[in-house]
Amino acid sequence: MTALAASAAITPVRRVRWVRGPAWDLAMALSWIPFSVAAFMFAGDVDRIAWLVGITMLFSVSHQPLTMPLVYADAHVYKSRPLIYSLTPPVIVLLVLIGLQLDPVVIAVVAGVWNAGHTLQQRYGITRIYGRKVGQGDGTVEHRLLWTMLVLALTVAGLGGRNQQGLTILTDAAPVARVLLPFLIAYVVYLVVRWARQELASEQVNPAKWFYLGSSTALIGLTIVSPIAGFVGYVGSHAAEYYLIVHNHLGDRYPDEVTDGGAPLGRAVRSRFGPLGLMVTYALIVWALILGLLAWGTYEMYAFTFLTLGAMHLFYDGLIWKLRRPEVARGFQISQAD
Repeated sequence: MTALAASAAITPVRRVRWVRGPAWDLAMALSWIPFSVAAFMFAGDVDRIAWLVGITMLFSVSHQPLTMPLVYADAHVYKSRPLIYSLTPPVIVLLVLIGLQLDPVVIAVVAGVWNAGHTLQQRYGITRIYGRKVGQGDGTVEHRLLWTMLVLALTVAGLGGRNQQGLTILTDAAPVARVLLPFLIAYVVYLVVRWARQELASEQVNPAKWFYLGSSTALIGLTIVSPIAGFVGYVGSHAAEYYLIVHNHLGDRYPDEVTDGGAPLGRAVRSRFGPLGLMVTYALIVWALILGLLAWGTYEMYAFTFLTLGAMHLFYDGLIWKLRRPEVARGFQISQAD
């Protein structure tokens, strides 16, 4: 029997494995919808759209410092890369101070591109959680598919001439984009077929992952129809997902003092207030900082504070959320044998 025939002979076992539960997971997967619906409702009203974008950006900024206690209030994490976690803050402070002397447009472009990639990586990471829960070890095709769909959507949106101010770079590169577009479409189709074949060849599949991927595809596709609605949905849901993921993760990651080595974060999680109390306390502190800087600080103070915290968040998240780390897998109830 050929390898193809053997793969076709496999009937995958469907196992719905949620990150937490149906309602919670569906809320996470669809968290972009309220932001995008608001954008459609405010379409044509410049002031309301500006207000929506501003609130969405502030909400996004508010989740970034949450990475800091995951690193500095957990000795296991800190000791895994002590030199990096010790030197990164002063290095980033120096880079931010240098960056603030540059053209704000340059800073915005660099931050925007980095954030776009970071946000997509989070979606890929959540997809991997769903896959790992049923023993799927390889996520290469899903990774490539998500990235290619995003590039395709942005390319089509730029060629369509929508939101010219927000897509200037793409529209200026329109001649090149027109040449690349057929290849991008062909590659997306190829990846979709390859992904489907891979799922059919798996011993177990997770329909919850399909739903999350489908929702992510719809969000990326929305960028073509309405770049503004796609943008606020993309940015807003990223922060909402992070809050939900961290809140769900904490209890299983820090079950007792022996397991977590007495991490201060673990003690806070196991206090009478629990993970929810910790998250509420965090939100109150961060929003007080944001509103305080907006009310009484200067633009330079606000920019320095959140560019620094944002850069550390983007860098650290690529290090601390590896599912191969036992404490991370434990937080998502994933067996290391999977």
